[in-house]
Amino acid sequence: MKRETSLLLMAVAQTPLLAQARANIIYIMTDDHTAQMMSCYDTRFVETPNLDRIARDGVRFTHSYVANSLSGPSRACMLTGKHSHKNGFTNNEHGIFDGSQQTMPKLLQAAGYETCLIGKWHLVSTPTGFDHWEILPGQGDYYNPVFIHQDGTRAADSGYVTRIITDKALQWIEKGHEKPFALFIHHKACHRAWLPALEDIRLYEDKTFTLPANFHDDYATREAAAKTEMEIGKDMDIVYDTKMFVSPEETPRTRLSGSYQGMIGRLSKAERKQYDDFYVPLSRAFYEKWGKDYNFLPLQAQSSIGGSRDAELLEWKYQRYMRDYAKVVHALDQEVGRVLDYLEEKGLLDNTLVVYTSDQGFYMGEHGWFDKRFMYEESLSTPLVMRLPKGLERRGDIDEMVQNIDYAPTFLDLAGAPIPDDIQGVSLLPLLRGRTATAADKQVIKNWREAIYYHYYEYPAEHDVRRHYGIRTDRYKLMHFYGHDVNAWELFDLKQDPHELHNLYGQPGYEALQRQLHHQLELLQIQYDDPQR
Repeated sequence: MKRETSLLLMAVAQTPLLAQARANIIYIMTDDHTAQMMSCYDTRFVETPNLDRIARDGVRFTHSYVANSLSGPSRACMLTGKHSHKNGFTNNEHGIFDGSQQTMPKLLQAAGYETCLIGKWHLVSTPTGFDHWEILPGQGDYYNPVFIHQDGTRAADSGYVTRIITDKALQWIEKGHEKPFALFIHHKACHRAWLPALEDIRLYEDKTFTLPANFHDDYATREAAAKTEMEIGKDMDIVYDTKMFVSPEETPRTRLSGSYQGMIGRLSKAERKQYDDFYVPLSRAFYEKWGKDYNFLPLQAQSSIGGSRDAELLEWKYQRYMRDYAKVVHALDQEVGRVLDYLEEKGLLDNTLVVYTSDQGFYMGEHGWFDKRFMYEESLSTPLVMRLPKGLERRGDIDEMVQNIDYAPTFLDLAGAPIPDDIQGVSLLPLLRGRTATAADKQVIKNWREAIYYHYYEYPAEHDVRRHYGIRTDRYKLMHFYGHDVNAWELFDLKQDPHELHNLYGQPGYEALQRQLHHQLELLQIQYDDPQR
């Protein structure tokens, strides 16, 4: 997309909203919450009335993507408005975010905003650019979690992490602010191991979730997909992920059983009884049925049981996974509702941009997987809905292709702050003005990007997803897996093959399309100055 910086800034200055009072920004980001588990995107699985409320009263982006489908790198892209190779945080395994670099929160501070971060940080270094922050160490815990405070102290809060993060965020707003504020509410939910709020522990137990159409993918013609280790059947830990735990003595040991015991060990005695009253009977029934057959070797050595028993166990694991994930989403949706109700009660909704998104998408059994990382649709895509302040009149669906590198310039644009030339994303404000759009906005929309660029770096690492980069247009996707033991290209026609099962690369009749996509890919690598070309 061609950025007309001077025209955009001129348009911002003419916007009534910014001429009168600059809008507050509330950015709510979850971890691993995927669009298919949000009912304004997909009604098959769960209901999320409060998240849907944001979309109903504002806008829903139908083509929202990430630049690198992994938690830390995704967060770095959001903070800087730059791809991973430019912000320096390419992967979780070896990365430390350079907090001295230019970031969007620092630029908001310079523009007169008060900034706050509550919740998951996951960038190793100490947060910078925030007037106030309280963060979870690492991944954090669901139950009675520890928070790191700005003075360096650590203290545990009693309760469920999703509710606590919301409490802290609302308490910060309640203090009052003479300046416009930007509040970043970063939830741990819906990250693995999907531990529900205790009051939600029996939800969804009567629901049978439909298997995705590509659940039994055989990965034919896709070498990197076949080599990964994130299959529900063989790679999902029966203790850590599906919570089949009775006691250390009665439960066979798995690679992650110690971590699981640590997580539920944070519960008080009364809380643990409530937890065990539900999960222990399920666990006993599981081991009575499967205990002699199931192979409790380390995950990489687990073998299939074979035949119908194998298929039955696979689908059983899928249902347990889906039910627990859905419970975590339910608590999250309730807490988002609390934020919206508070803003309405305090008269802040009309002057606040409320953004809801996730750090990336997630596989809910598609391709037989859980987790993310790949450039395939379910993890490349991320939900994005916004409730807009007065002055931004767009409503309904926005179909243009947007990416998480666009959040930083959008917030700066809304604040009336200059957008530095080295920011690689583009402001979404021209898409949000609706009937108040200026001639400059319309020109920007006319020249909107025709493709997005993606690059994943973390290998070798958990789940064994090979490094790859690629391009997605409105219809096609071209990916290159490289390094170590793989050097393979993949091409998909997303209109004819939305489940990405048929790799067309190298097949007769696609030569011209391949040349075109290779050319577009090279142009994006030049535009974003990615040396991987």
